[in-house]
Amino acid sequence: MKIRRRTLPPGWYPEGEAATEQAIRRYLAEIPEGGNTAGAGVAPHAGWEFSGGVALEVFLNLKKDIDTMIVVGGHLSSSGGVIAAFEEGYETPLGPISADLELLEKIENKITVSEDIYPDNTVEVQLPFVRYFFPRARALALRAAPSDDAIKLGEALAAAAGELERKIAVVGSTDLTHYGRNYGFSPAGEGEAALRWVTEVNDKGFIDCLLKMEARKALEHARENHSACSAGGAVAALSFARASGSMKGELLRYLTSYDIFPSESFVGYAGIIFL
Repeated sequence: MKIRRRTLPPGWYPEGEAATEQAIRRYLAEIPEGGNTAGAGVAPHAGWEFSGGVALEVFLNLKKDIDTMIVVGGHLSSSGGVIAAFEEGYETPLGPISADLELLEKIENKITVSEDIYPDNTVEVQLPFVRYFFPRARALALRAAPSDDAIKLGEALAAAAGELERKIAVVGSTDLTHYGRNYGFSPAGEGEAALRWVTEVNDKGFIDCLLKMEARKALEHARENHSACSAGGAVAALSFARASGSMKGELLRYLTSYDIFPSESFVGYAGIIFL
């Protein structure tokens, strides 16, 4: 069995089983009990100490009775298309997860999918949550460009799942505005004014597009305002949710890395589910 190995160092998420379970239990103690009603969501993909609690809350609110968990990441250009891990499984500190290659084959019959041969944090950092909350489910690791390809991927996922009578959930792995000198993006200056602009204007604009389930407006907002990193992941999840009958999104939690580690450079994080 060919396994996709871990590539991120322990600073991103814990290294061993005991430390990983301890971190998850700590996050669970800090958030309300999940509703288990969502079929899709959007989770941030920074290191766990920054956004792990927000990401976990999304997984906690997904339906539990699923066969396959799909994680769609990004870090692709607008022409990057859709790529997927072709391995038979994924390594996590909590044990391996089997890949749903049958579902992947169905998707490949509908859209073009290339092999993902590169290390990437956007999907990998979510996999321990998949293994913890859905221990009997398979998984599928995908990445989508911030373009109409993300919309087509979400639609293909819904169609493929229907054809296979597969119960699936989809999480788009997307961060928000990367602001400050470290990221070469400071249109609102520095200090409180900058933080207020990011939280109340730039991030809010992208989040509102997702909550209203406006896929193309979300892509446009991210492109024009630099309001999302890996917007394709969020839009793929939104597109799947819409194709599956969802009518609205719900914001579970929003924060920035400034709330955890104050700095002139910071990143926004949102946990969203589609009902």
